[in-house]
Amino acid sequence: MAWDDPATRRAWAKLVTCAALGQLFWPLAWGALLAWYVSMSETWTLWLLFVPMAYTFYRTFLQVAYWRGAFRARTLLRRYPWQTYNAPESGVGNIPGVRSGYAWLRFPLPDAPDQQVTMTLHSHVRSVWWGGRLGKRAKPERKAQVQEIWFAGDPRMAAVIAVPGPRRLYVLHQRPTFSPDMPGRVVKDS
Repeated sequence: MAWDDPATRRAWAKLVTCAALGQLFWPLAWGALLAWYVSMSETWTLWLLFVPMAYTFYRTFLQVAYWRGAFRARTLLRRYPWQTYNAPESGVGNIPGVRSGYAWLRFPLPDAPDQQVTMTLHSHVRSVWWGGRLGKRAKPERKAQVQEIWFAGDPRMAAVIAVPGPRRLYVLHQRPTFSPDMPGRVVKDS
């Protein structure tokens, strides 16, 4: 399994460490901004601090998603081995069922390699890095960073992707849908 590799465990530990640091930093930053505002006792300073306070408040509650993602990644890494894919079909938007601006990748089905499943990188802070490298307009040096994708999981349900090393762990999952045009639909290669 992917988890048996010490490099995978180190990458996961980094993911959890970032989640823990964020869990500490964002509430402290919000509290510090609030304390600064209260100590200044000037109404005009609220306008100066409003955007940073709103963002730190948002990130404080977003941290739960980071924890959830880290523990989902560990579950998948313990269950599936790493597979490598060289330049899997990918892009940003422009296919049925994928919202504009969302990055996607296609992976073969485990039991039918001639069929592929589209997996979408749902909006998330970490998806920005991937989206900037998977799109058609990405610069060649950026595209080269995702030339080889490590994959652990089942594309019909959920998976962890990474760049070699592994680095940049990202959990992908299929969202339940009743629409035949949504990602997760099996597509035959032409």
